[in-house]
Amino acid sequence: MNGSAIPAPQAAPAANPDAAPTTAPPPRDTAPPDDRRVVRDALGVGVAVGLSGFAFGVTSAGAGLSVAQTCALSLLVFTGASQFALVGALAAGGNPLTAAAGAFFLGVRNAFYGLRLGQLLRVPRRVRPLAAHWIIDETAAVALAQDNRRAARLGFTVTGAAVYLLWNLTTLLGALGAGALGDPRAWGLDAAGPAVFLALLGPMLRTFAERATAVLAVVLAMALLPVLPAGLPVLLAALAAPAVLLLDGWRSRSADARAGARGEARTVEERMVEERMVEGER
Repeated sequence: MNGSAIPAPQAAPAANPDAAPTTAPPPRDTAPPDDRRVVRDALGVGVAVGLSGFAFGVTSAGAGLSVAQTCALSLLVFTGASQFALVGALAAGGNPLTAAAGAFFLGVRNAFYGLRLGQLLRVPRRVRPLAAHWIIDETAAVALAQDNRRAARLGFTVTGAAVYLLWNLTTLLGALGAGALGDPRAWGLDAAGPAVFLALLGPMLRTFAERATAVLAVVLAMALLPVLPAGLPVLLAALAAPAVLLLDGWRSRSADARAGARGEARTVEERMVEERMVEGER
């Protein structure tokens, strides 16, 4: 002890309730970059495909269907290829039952999409009827192009909602303005849907088997189109998938057999070398 006074601890300054907080406010809740990308892509597809409803509205009205009948097809069928096939057959003077059968066969492919999407999306049971109604080429392509289930659900939902709303709105406008718009093919609206689908499909064909399947399916469909009713060429083109899978499996088995034969030959050679070395040591 040197006798010096120990300084008393200074009291902490009183907190000012009116002072601004020293900590920064939490950041606003924004969508992750992946979600924004999925929504942007889905909306782009929805707008591009939805606008082609003009073409259907004009074509349907030109085939003799009323505005109510045209809108009912878009609301209840919601499959562009089937709808165009139906009104095209009716416009050509075809039997309504035959036209409906062709539209049905074209729509069957959506059931195959549903088998894959059911495993990927795993939507709750209560919304499955709505989700099933939205299974079309574009929603399937957007969902299957995603890396995880959450992004696939988001892409499917946004694409389905955008296409459904715009397709029905433009169908109504096309049916009402059929006389003023004229031939939809002159505007190129009939090619919007297939063009968007091909743009989505291209990046998904990564392996040789996938590209071979796509090429063979196109060849089959184009070859059968002049001789079969509408819808059947598309279904029969699906046979390209098992054909390519069988060929790919045969190639894999042949490659494995050749590799096994080379391995056995090397083993025999190694044994002969070992035997010669043993004899030399003796």
